[in-house]
Amino acid sequence: MRIYLLIVLSLCGFVTVAQENKVDTTKANDLKEVVVTGQYGPQTLRNSVYNIRTISAERIKLRAATNVQQILSTELGFRFSNDLTLGTTDVSLMGMTGRNIKILLDGVPMVDRSDARESLNQIDINTIDHIEIVEGPMSVVYGTDALAGVINIITKRGTGKSLLNLSARVQEETAGNEYEAFSGKGNHIQHISANWKNNNWIVLAGFTHNDFGGWNLASKTATIAEVNALPNRWKPKEQYLGNTKIAYRNDNFNIWYRLDGLKEDIDVRYGLNPNTYKGLLQTYTTHRYTQQLQSEYKISNNLQLSAIAGFTKLDRATKTVVHDFTNNTEELSTGAGEQDIAKFNSAIFRATAVYVLNNSISLQPGFEYNRDAASGQRISGSPVINDYAAFISSELKLTDGINIRPGLRFIKNSIYDAPPVIPSLNTKFTLTKNLDLRLAYARGFRSPALRELYYDFVDASHNILGNPNLKAEESNSFNGSLAWAGVQVRDFQFRSTLSAFYNEFKNRIEFGFDPTNPSITTLINISKYKTTGGTLENTLIFKNLQATLGVSYIGRYNDLNENDNLQTPEFAWATEVNSNITYTFTKLNGSISLFYKYTGSLPSYQLSSNNTAATLVKVGDFHTADLMLNKNLFRSLTINAGVKNLFNVTQLTNSSTASGGAHSTGGAAVPYSYGRSYVLGLTYNWDKL
Repeated sequence: MRIYLLIVLSLCGFVTVAQENKVDTTKANDLKEVVVTGQYGPQTLRNSVYNIRTISAERIKLRAATNVQQILSTELGFRFSNDLTLGTTDVSLMGMTGRNIKILLDGVPMVDRSDARESLNQIDINTIDHIEIVEGPMSVVYGTDALAGVINIITKRGTGKSLLNLSARVQEETAGNEYEAFSGKGNHIQHISANWKNNNWIVLAGFTHNDFGGWNLASKTATIAEVNALPNRWKPKEQYLGNTKIAYRNDNFNIWYRLDGLKEDIDVRYGLNPNTYKGLLQTYTTHRYTQQLQSEYKISNNLQLSAIAGFTKLDRATKTVVHDFTNNTEELSTGAGEQDIAKFNSAIFRATAVYVLNNSISLQPGFEYNRDAASGQRISGSPVINDYAAFISSELKLTDGINIRPGLRFIKNSIYDAPPVIPSLNTKFTLTKNLDLRLAYARGFRSPALRELYYDFVDASHNILGNPNLKAEESNSFNGSLAWAGVQVRDFQFRSTLSAFYNEFKNRIEFGFDPTNPSITTLINISKYKTTGGTLENTLIFKNLQATLGVSYIGRYNDLNENDNLQTPEFAWATEVNSNITYTFTKLNGSISLFYKYTGSLPSYQLSSNNTAATLVKVGDFHTADLMLNKNLFRSLTINAGVKNLFNVTQLTNSSTASGGAHSTGGAAVPYSYGRSYVLGLTYNWDKL
């Protein structure tokens, strides 16, 4: 096995190694929680100019989650869509698709083979310390893809008091009503990790095995007709994830190296031909290696240098065999797209300095270089994209209550005409002791990815061609929030945040028909697109009870409103409501938690067959909830048990009759989940002080 080096020297604005404050958001002081995404250095949540949402390690533990999607599924603004043909999942945020979301692992951008952000579920959930979510364009800080926002997944630091820590986790979960113990049907998770600390050195290592046996599958000897009679089939998926980290730090200098590796297999059964007793068996195999080296050097109280360098290698192979069930032999198939390997690699180097001129003015200049390359049977040639950027921002504290952060990013790209300058302006005003107002404007951009320019995806279910003539997407975005720290009286706390946003896009990249051949789907630039909406989030803490209640109302642009003859509204609106409730039983050393979300119907408008009228169509609304129990049995042993997807949602209704697009589901129910599942898990932690 070859190991590919990803070097990352940690940069301000990316996750900073100096941060080792671990704050549980279930505690009373969570407004003082330290965040790092987009910051010059570790910053309390309340003092940040950005409106940042955090998901703590405690909440992740209480959910007994197996992947990041389960954690985000009940967050406001998030929607997930499943491609059961490929076995992948995509995410949207605040009305924008996954290609507009920057996903970071400790500040390092994740690489994806396709438009779907499948990397989100290829991260070891057991290594995550917390998640920070920033909504709205972050292109000045993070460059391309950050139009909708940034999801920064921050891994554990291993900086506790213990000299040695050993942990292990075993979790068994049904898939709907299907289950076999420890392997086969259901979800099976095994994890082990170690954390060693000595003086200024820290070493971590971990390994996780995730085994999902699929759901609603026909038997291995089922015919093609029997397999096709089960449309909502979830493919078996097996993941092996390993990671290691070595860190050194002292008062003025720190440096750390991390390696993450993944092997993922997704199995497909197409059924056998009853006349020949032969059938196609297919496997999608993904290998991902991400390495990073991050460092910071404090020269003086006024000057700090940071850098990040990295390399990620991603391969996804498709192997298809014709299996003869009479003699149990196999041979490679010869159909279109049935044998393939696509290779992607991405390198990044970024360096910044933070200079504090005085108590009122700070500056952050920086440089960033990105290189993306791809090759494979479906890739046109061996394309390479080089992107160079210089950026500068400043933080101006005009008074104790006014904080202004302007920023500029200058871009040069080797393939396309990127916007030469990207500006942003973030402001924070302390109106009263407990009331903060944040207002921001940002110009965003997203460069066409290699997969969109040069990747041709043709198989039995897809006929998608890349478009090398795509332009970069651009956006103008406005957002604001009013945060009230609320009431804090002894055991009672209440706080509330009201936020709103408006985004206008130019040259948005979307799937469309090739004008010369309607049977081919390609990628095109749409003239414009808009999203707008708002959220209201409330948190209540009373003694052992913590509860949140949130609501969002999000509008997505309806381009048919430009046709004066159709008289349709400019936006199609959707509602979401969520609530997380946790009650701690102090005497029993345990807790009960409910994670709930109502996701309203997703409306859109489509033309009638004669193009003379517009019809409102919807993907149906649904409720989802997880009920989890957590109990410390002994000092080192914890048990999790509960029910996920309480309302047993498997498919969503769909009134659309559209047949176009790359992944069209016109008229067909939309797959959501494999139904209600039951969970039982054990976690063991041992510390040597």
